[in-house]
Amino acid sequence: MAVYQGSLSSSFLTSYRYDTTSRMLILGMNGRQYAYTNVPQSVFEGLLNAGSKGQYFNARIKGIYG
Repeated sequence: MAVYQGSLSSSFLTSYRYDTTSRMLILGMNGRQYAYTNVPQSVFEGLLNAGSKGQYFNARIKGIYG
């Protein structure tokens, strides 16, 4: 089991926490935290490596993972 957490260099997304075992991604945005379930590790890694974290979130996470 591995848990990754840290801050994001984005004006929209401020922090992340990802648990590889439960595949739970928690994102901080607008002073709140939002949880997304069943997020594949490849999607999480894509978010970290994306040039625009907000655009990646809107295209690959929002509305796809609950």
